[in-house]
Amino acid sequence: MRERSILLGVTADISLTLLRGFPEYLVECGWEVHVVSAPGNNLESLSVVPGVAVHRIPMRREPSLGSDLKALFEWTRLLRRVRPTVMSVGTPKAALLAMIAGALVRIPRRIYLLRGLRLETTSGAHRGIYRSLETMTALCSHKVLAVSASLRREAIRLKIAPAAKVQLLGLGSSNGVQVEHFDPSHFDRDEISDLRAKLKLRADVPVLGFVGRLNKDKGLQVLADARDLLIEAELDHQLLVVGEADGDSDEAIRRLLECGRAAAVTGHVADPAMYYQLMSVLCLPTLREGFPNVVLEAGAAGIPTVTTDATGAQDSVVHEETGLIAEVGSAASLASALTKVLGDDEMRGEMGRRASAWVNEHFRRESVHKRLQEYYLEQVASARTRLSTWNRSRLK
Repeated sequence: MRERSILLGVTADISLTLLRGFPEYLVECGWEVHVVSAPGNNLESLSVVPGVAVHRIPMRREPSLGSDLKALFEWTRLLRRVRPTVMSVGTPKAALLAMIAGALVRIPRRIYLLRGLRLETTSGAHRGIYRSLETMTALCSHKVLAVSASLRREAIRLKIAPAAKVQLLGLGSSNGVQVEHFDPSHFDRDEISDLRAKLKLRADVPVLGFVGRLNKDKGLQVLADARDLLIEAELDHQLLVVGEADGDSDEAIRRLLECGRAAAVTGHVADPAMYYQLMSVLCLPTLREGFPNVVLEAGAAGIPTVTTDATGAQDSVVHEETGLIAEVGSAASLASALTKVLGDDEMRGEMGRRASAWVNEHFRRESVHKRLQEYYLEQVASARTRLSTWNRSRLK
């Protein structure tokens, strides 16, 4: 077993975007890197990166006893063969299976990368089941690394893991943001104008933007209710929704489009960077998060954000400096915050400048990668110390 070896894992191939650039960075730092996910194009693209070994384990996001047992067997077999010094796995299903398998195989340092708590938007028996699974995952890990301060607090409050076990690096974020990619100065004004015209948006009316997967946990129904209030107040604005529908948001999307004001829904966009250039303010009415990358992207583009005080989301905005924080689930609170920002050009500009500076200071991708890599080095040192202590005890 090579001392500086690490295994990174997620459930679905699409979630590998949450690791963008990190496996390559670890290779540059001298690590042997293994990446695990369900099969897909993103995993295949990593297979050609020198120094990165990819492993395909089919996993289903929803509970499936037969599939889950088969995946657990595959995880156990893989870890017996690869034996990394450190494993860091996020997203619920992959983390649960990996931490159980890692404990069985006795991988020296097992890190549960906590990216959010799905249980927050469930109730009854489902909530109890999800909480038990989170607790099991944490129990089988050595450390739980939360991606935001409020997520850490919530995990401790729910007794998923003791406070000493749940850690946070810096101000949070699992992968940071490539700031230069969203810098307005890097975009051609004519291309932006062409995109605006294609979407049938006007240049002289503020644009309220949303970026992300269109599902109920993102609070789209709340946004639809809030937009009704904006229209009642005769606040002139346009809506730009960038993202792919998950299937449970059709009614909210219909309401957003049929409100009588300009609105555009793009569907899936591989790279939303230019779309931020059309926005006056980003709105993330989410009900739960880990740490929302879209807010960092908007900040890098010089765009303020109105979000909620939901777990994770509240950490992504400095209230009244880089944006505004509304009460989660409250259309009235969201509409009030949006009215303030959309109706005040000077406020928007100042918040956008502060958001850009804040993101540059705390969330540049290279800085986040450096913190993570140093953390994993600490885990290697910890594993070395534990092994040395165990060997000395055997000799007595």
